[in-house]
Amino acid sequence: MYRDTLSLLGPALPAVSFLGRLPTAMCQLGSLLLVAETSGSLATAGLVGGALAAGQTVAGPVLGRLTDRHGQRGVVLAASLANALAVTGLVLAALTHAPTAWLMAVAALSGATVPQVGPLARTRSVALARRSGADDRLVGTVLSFEGTLDEVSFVLGPAFVGLAAALAHPAAALLLAALLLTVFGTAFALHPSARATLPEPDASTRTGAAERTRLPGSAYALRGAMVLQGAMFGASQAGITALTEELGAPAQAGLVYAAMGVMSAAVGLSMAAVPARIGLMTRWRAATAALVVLSVPLLSVGSLGALYAVVVVLGAAYAPHLITVFGLTERTVPAARLAESMAFLTSGVVAGQALALAVSGRLAEGHGAPAAFAVAVGAAVACAVLSWTVWVAAPVRDLRPVA
Repeated sequence: MYRDTLSLLGPALPAVSFLGRLPTAMCQLGSLLLVAETSGSLATAGLVGGALAAGQTVAGPVLGRLTDRHGQRGVVLAASLANALAVTGLVLAALTHAPTAWLMAVAALSGATVPQVGPLARTRSVALARRSGADDRLVGTVLSFEGTLDEVSFVLGPAFVGLAAALAHPAAALLLAALLLTVFGTAFALHPSARATLPEPDASTRTGAAERTRLPGSAYALRGAMVLQGAMFGASQAGITALTEELGAPAQAGLVYAAMGVMSAAVGLSMAAVPARIGLMTRWRAATAALVVLSVPLLSVGSLGALYAVVVVLGAAYAPHLITVFGLTERTVPAARLAESMAFLTSGVVAGQALALAVSGRLAEGHGAPAAFAVAVGAAVACAVLSWTVWVAAPVRDLRPVA
């Protein structure tokens, strides 16, 4: 199935979209390290990181809506160049010791201009698949492939930041992110596949009607599931950081988190092998049940070896949940609102992660790593409750004709 996926997408699009989404994974940690080093204040760094996440959370769906209306090319091109300038501005502001309010404003602008390459690549790949007459099995494989690219980017992005900070300065990592955005964000925008998501010339009336149509309630439940998934990420990160510090091995935190990401990416690739007879609702419920069962052992972890084992096994449940929620959304929302909905899912992960990281970080300071991990378990339970109480409606749109 992956051979068919690569044949459909071609060799250039996956490479360009991966390098175009890598800066997003670099900027969050890069901004934290940069501001912490230049200001000497972790509190200031946290405020700046929160502003960046808030900007991305609020503006991401807006960019998605714009691409639904006008196509991806112009919107992504403008956002990529604006984001590269904003990230460069954040570096200059930090190096010149600008006031905290100014740093937060530039960080919020950096978040607001993120070109959303990840969700838009999903939308574009699905459009290519649908227009080629692909069945749901191939569309699912495409979403698994895109999910794996996301997972790998979120593993390699922080690794590049850490390497740049160790060899030179955190500013070098952010400047590299700006360069990648300029080159590969532009390449993604101008790639010929962008035409696949252009609104049909005679569909303006239908598009307006679709935009006025309310999304099914299940679409909002799926967005809530992604916020909870982000909360699991943030709480796990806080708990891992706290526990490795307690064990006297703080440098292991990034490696533990990376190991979890590698496992998640590997399982994400294997999702294409799941038989088609196992429907998306069954997969969603199974994935959330796995999130609960595999996260509970976090509460009793007390050694570095056990932490690695538990976190890596938990990573096996992350990708199936993410990929399934994206797949359910693709089958549920109107085609005219697909990019917006995909961007909402990604923004939900960012928002949930930022909020949970702030809350669970404070809990970990006062009560230790188990308190942070308890937030992750609670988010997993809430995910499971959603999956077992919400029924995702049948598709509300017709498949686009074969081009």
